[in-house]
Amino acid sequence: MAYNETLSLRIAEQLMDQKIPFEEKKMFGGIAFMINDKMCIGVLKDEIMLRVMDEHYESLLEINHVKPMEFTGRTMHGFLFIEEPAYHQDKALRRWIAYAQEFGEKGVVKSKKKK
Repeated sequence: MAYNETLSLRIAEQLMDQKIPFEEKKMFGGIAFMINDKMCIGVLKDEIMLRVMDEHYESLLEINHVKPMEFTGRTMHGFLFIEEPAYHQDKALRRWIAYAQEFGEKGVVKSKKKK
């Protein structure tokens, strides 16, 4: 199992309960939830992969069990990994989903330069 399917179901159920439109896509060996065609939250192994607005990034890194997302050896600014103790309770999971929703509604995705 490349990702925690129970956690994935919890996220999907909360998105549906909150009537947040989303799509699921398999990515990076895990699953991502797209809000407005933006990868905003996902599950990789037992961690939440979360995309947040720049103004929240540094302060969220100060929370226990939150760390920067490193992929292919480099830190991806704006992306966080959230470990299980920080999302165990439903209330905590809703808070992380709120950050994802905010990015989905307001965030800007920088596209790569075309050659």
